[in-house]
Amino acid sequence: MSNAIAMQASTGPVPEWVPDSAVRYLAHTEAGLTIRAIAREAGCHASTVLRQIRKLECRREDLLVDEALLRLSKTHFQAPRSTSETKKPEPDTMSVPENSLPLVETEAFEKEAARILRRLSETGAVLAVAQEMEKAVVVRENDSGTTTRTAVVDRQVAQAMALKDWITCGAPGRISRYCITSMGRAALASLLAKRENSAQPGFAEAQAGFAGVEQISVGGGRVRTTGRSRYSAPDSPLTLLARRKDKEGKPFLSDDLVAAGERLREDFELSQIEPGVTQNWDHFLSGPSGGSFGSSEMGITGPSAARARMASALRDLGPGLGDVALRCCCYLEGLETAERRMGWSARSGKIVLRIALQRLKRHYESQGSAAQMIG
Repeated sequence: MSNAIAMQASTGPVPEWVPDSAVRYLAHTEAGLTIRAIAREAGCHASTVLRQIRKLECRREDLLVDEALLRLSKTHFQAPRSTSETKKPEPDTMSVPENSLPLVETEAFEKEAARILRRLSETGAVLAVAQEMEKAVVVRENDSGTTTRTAVVDRQVAQAMALKDWITCGAPGRISRYCITSMGRAALASLLAKRENSAQPGFAEAQAGFAGVEQISVGGGRVRTTGRSRYSAPDSPLTLLARRKDKEGKPFLSDDLVAAGERLREDFELSQIEPGVTQNWDHFLSGPSGGSFGSSEMGITGPSAARARMASALRDLGPGLGDVALRCCCYLEGLETAERRMGWSARSGKIVLRIALQRLKRHYESQGSAAQMIG
């Protein structure tokens, strides 16, 4: 952000995730800077700034984009008002509670965005946003016609993703539905590559493949991301296995077994959100005591409680079943990869995985209300 624009900020610098075009738009519409002054500070032509302003003005028809810009204007920009404007204030198109004005920090936003973009990469997944709800929900329509909720995200994270054009609304209405864009898929690949050094072994590679990209080692510990798909469909191993039929023509994995695996994956993703924390679940499974997390936090939200819930589930599964559930449900490894890593015979993994999911389903049923999806 330029010095001239920074002078208009009311509560410190704008977070790094905010697009430059949004900062320039608000500097013009809220802070009152001229387009030429903004262009001089940005080192570009005035027509470039004008196009950015016009584009964002048109995008304010989008519910989340409008909310994001309103939140930014109230938090970081002061709009000088004349006496007549003070007497007749403009009605807000959206009411933002004062205690929710501070914007999400960049690190927390990137972790949450990566989690939600992964879910939106799945076939049939959309982000549902209702005007009166504080959170947004990712839902996915199954082949059987049922709808499964796979993730919940704070509204301001969804606003930020819409402002960055990572998601777009294909069906506006009382409940607006957002899909991932090509820019969102590229951003997901970038975020996963950025987290690779601190991720668990095999996790970032599997997630990059799930995003529909390929990572190539170029030496010196560096990784180059390409646009080539590692496998055809951006679906989790559970979703792909659920589409297979057994000898009687029934799905190999029923919806309740898939839901149990998704529940474990949700806790896994939530457990990684806390800044500076990356739990080594492989070490947890191979440790002599099966980890040190207690189960007293069941039902409490937050990264620490998610780790406790996941530790309780893996402890109940035990070695073997816990390994295959961790790799296929959380690391999103394919069955062939999991079989090879664990030294199993070919085509045995799907049987063990189904047994693990049946045991996992029983574990969550024994927890009662604590086993419900977060949110």
